[in-house]
Amino acid sequence: MLLNTIVARVLPIFDTRLHGYCWMTNHIHLLIQVGARPLANPMRDIAAGFARAMQRKCETTGHFFERRYHATLVDADAYLLELIRYIHLNPVRAGLAPDASNYRWTSHHVYIGARVEPWVTTEFVLGMFSQDRAHAVSAYRRFLASPADTSWAESMSSNGGDAMALGNGRVASREQNTSVIPVGRQTLTELISEACDRFQLEPVRLVSPVRDAYLTKVRAWIAFQAVSRQVAPLAEVARVLGRDESTLRYAIRAYPSEID
Repeated sequence: MLLNTIVARVLPIFDTRLHGYCWMTNHIHLLIQVGARPLANPMRDIAAGFARAMQRKCETTGHFFERRYHATLVDADAYLLELIRYIHLNPVRAGLAPDASNYRWTSHHVYIGARVEPWVTTEFVLGMFSQDRAHAVSAYRRFLASPADTSWAESMSSNGGDAMALGNGRVASREQNTSVIPVGRQTLTELISEACDRFQLEPVRLVSPVRDAYLTKVRAWIAFQAVSRQVAPLAEVARVLGRDESTLRYAIRAYPSEID
């Protein structure tokens, strides 16, 4: 498909990753992880490339899209999963297909292994379910079929096409599409100090390469609190603690009683 080709070409130019998509009849949904360049850059090239191609095909000129894209910053793992479900079930809610697998133009097929599209990144989301891909796909299917948290979805669906961006701890303003930083929020350094006081640890032990079940539980607690309190995204926690995101994500799932 033309849009697939354009998106696949634009993503590496701006060092961005696409975690999910859905091409609807009158709008599109993209879940993009931005790099050093702002989201506006890849979105500009995707929109312009598609508009030029369609104008050549239809022999028209002028504006092709009715309005500018609507962006929402993703800053929590649970929200990310809900967005993936929202995107892949969009055709079902719209009455275009009885099941996500019956609608061709979504990344759902890549997630379940029915189609190969190297420009779609599935490892990050599937890794939230399991490190084993087969188990992760099964868990993803069950997740898609389970009841969704739709408390946030109504405002999105009324805005037409969306570009959801994985961010760096900042909260995007829907009205002005600018970024604001909440005042008075606990820092990650302060959260780590809190954890060390709570669990009677020296900070240096948290970054130690030594494998230790107790340290793993403490890191899980820090990671969970950082995300739930909106202190820092999981990527930053992983960087500071010297761990992989997938390792911390697995630890959170493995030790639920230690992170209450």
